[in-house]
Amino acid sequence: MRIETPRLILRPPVAADRAALHAIWRDPLVMADLGPVKTAAESDATLARHAAYPNGLAFHAVVRRDDAAVIGFCGVKPGAADTPIAGEVEAGWIIARACWRHGYALEAMLAVLDWCWAHTYAPRVVAITARRNAKSRAMMQRLGMCQRPELDFRHPQFAPDDPLGDVVTYALHRP
Repeated sequence: MRIETPRLILRPPVAADRAALHAIWRDPLVMADLGPVKTAAESDATLARHAAYPNGLAFHAVVRRDDAAVIGFCGVKPGAADTPIAGEVEAGWIIARACWRHGYALEAMLAVLDWCWAHTYAPRVVAITARRNAKSRAMMQRLGMCQRPELDFRHPQFAPDDPLGDVVTYALHRP
């Protein structure tokens, strides 16, 4: 899968992307509402996990066209089996802090959603985040997603007292 927008190219990550993606995942401000910062090994495991998803579902490197910089990681993947979104197509994104507030995440995700509607039979796409993550929730709303309180849950990946485990779910139905 390769998706192009006016400013971005979304493509499967290559070995040369590893350092840029790891820098994003180890940035404490980027990860503040997403989860703990990742070690290099955890970053590699994330890349391997996404490369193994079936049916073209995967997160991809977000590459800025004008300078070929890897500025993020986004796409769609299968919802986690041990959560209420199991069996759903889940959207997600992460953008380097230096690239926040430039519209890159919105541009990338609108293109990903177009790809999803053209290449899957998913009746909807969901996205999850910590209840406290106002920036991601606002992004979900800009994408046209609506909160689905009946799908909110306590994420098993987080300790019971960790506020990041209080997860909200948003959904966008097929147009």
